[in-house]
Amino acid sequence: MFHLIWYVLVGLIAGVVAKSVMHLHMSLVWTIVLGIVGSLVGGCVTHMFSRPKEGAPFHPAGIIFSILGALLVLFVWHKLKLHLPAG
Repeated sequence: MFHLIWYVLVGLIAGVVAKSVMHLHMSLVWTIVLGIVGSLVGGCVTHMFSRPKEGAPFHPAGIIFSILGALLVLFVWHKLKLHLPAG
């Protein structure tokens, strides 16, 4: 249960920083979703450069790579000219 709370908290922080840098207005739910997706993207990028410890299927991206992943998601979203759902 604590892991889910931690994912939401890190997602919120990463989403708030990313949307502030990109000057976007999003609802709280979409901000958390953005941060969680950014964390997954950041985790995939870090997994390409360093493998997790033995026995662990993945390693956490950390707040820095979560923010960078969220920024990458927003950048691609903007370049594809997609619109954020209203909410």
